[in-house]
Amino acid sequence: MVELKTDTSIDAMHEAGQVVGRALTAVREAAAVGVSLLELDEVAHQVLRDAGARSPFLGYRPSFAPTPFPAVLCASVNNAIVHGIPTGYRLRDGDLVSMDFGAELGGWVGDSAISFIVGRPRAADVRLLETADRALAAGIAAAVVGNRVGDIAHAVGTVCRAAGYGIPDGFGGHGVGRRMHEDPPVPNEGRPGRGMPLRHGMVLAIEPMLIGGGTDGYHAAPDGWTLCTDDGSRAAHAEHTVAITDSGPRILTAR
Repeated sequence: MVELKTDTSIDAMHEAGQVVGRALTAVREAAAVGVSLLELDEVAHQVLRDAGARSPFLGYRPSFAPTPFPAVLCASVNNAIVHGIPTGYRLRDGDLVSMDFGAELGGWVGDSAISFIVGRPRAADVRLLETADRALAAGIAAAVVGNRVGDIAHAVGTVCRAAGYGIPDGFGGHGVGRRMHEDPPVPNEGRPGRGMPLRHGMVLAIEPMLIGGGTDGYHAAPDGWTLCTDDGSRAAHAEHTVAITDSGPRILTAR
């Protein structure tokens, strides 16, 4: 069941989204060669504390997970696509890092992700990140009243496939509201004109995930959470929480 949010609720979700944006900005600024993923998790956690917000990630345990998630930040490095658990790993020159973060404030959730390169970039990684951002922008542009969920999926998938990248099947965006994951699911590939109609008050997390090697295969790491590319290639992840409104898409987690 999809809950249509009131304009007042969307404004409240924007406040939660701004906490997310501040945290991801702080994490990116703190990320440098030699900094550990655990240190970056603490940076994000401090933003939550300062805002009086809580983490929807910490302690979260969906059906596929062997254990509750132990951090407030998902930190996925190089061939890790998503759901990476922060560890004592220290960032190295040229690492491609994807950071996914959520915040709950006043009973409403915001969810967003960024990918970036630490130190000296490789041209192939720059292209991958630029494509992820373009795919996200295309998905947001399709998130308008009168379109359907399939139009968002088609917009995202078209950008990814045209660039020659893989898309991990079964993982994509979702509704957001009182809970981090709500209906409807928002795939990263699909047919236009299909799926649920988009209406004023729907709030969606749109989140392209790209596999640099061009194949779609992935597997879970031994921790049971981190999803890694089967071909060992690098991956990128971009995400915003977006409200569907009569005046166009409103990005609630804008940084």
